[in-house]
Amino acid sequence: MGKLMGLYVFIIIFWSVYEQNGSAWVLQAKKMDLNWAGVEWLPSQIQAINPILVLIYIPLFTYVLYPSINKFFALNPLRKIGMGMFLTVPAVLVIAWIESQLIAGKTPTIAWQLLAYVFMTAAEVMIYQTGLELSYTQSPNSMKSIIMSFYLLTISAGNKLTSYVNQFIQNEDGSTKLGGVSYHLFFAGLILATTVLYMIYARFYKEQTYMQREANTA
Repeated sequence: MGKLMGLYVFIIIFWSVYEQNGSAWVLQAKKMDLNWAGVEWLPSQIQAINPILVLIYIPLFTYVLYPSINKFFALNPLRKIGMGMFLTVPAVLVIAWIESQLIAGKTPTIAWQLLAYVFMTAAEVMIYQTGLELSYTQSPNSMKSIIMSFYLLTISAGNKLTSYVNQFIQNEDGSTKLGGVSYHLFFAGLILATTVLYMIYARFYKEQTYMQREANTA
């Protein structure tokens, strides 16, 4: 259980970055050119690309990407999570670049946020889906339910971490210590550092699979 709790610390950081697509990314979209593909989008509607990409990515990764990578090296669950964390970095860097364009007085197209979603949703599929599998197989039979609940709690903890960061950077006069590009670069640096530490942690993580006992049949 202790090994999984250590793993969840890294996943909390991922959710802290990921969940900003429902807050900071939407606020950014309000300043962008929302006309794309002949449609005038609302700032929050662009999030619809996430579930669409999830439906595309899951079979694509399962039947094409993962088997292809396995031809070169064994792709275990820990490596999938590491790849997902790494893909989070370019997603946030795209958002930081968009912010730099807005500050420069330009109005980039909302299609740039779609690129960020391409990276971020791939990271989500690699981390969330794999984390569920790992939480189930690596927990003893008598603790599978509680371990799974702890895993799902990482999403809430990630949101809470972001709120703490936002409170900390807020000045008394209403200004912020980390504004614009710096805000997004902070989270890009945070997830990059987390990825490096995770890679070290994963090297020493020893998997021990516990499969659910099947009931005896007559």
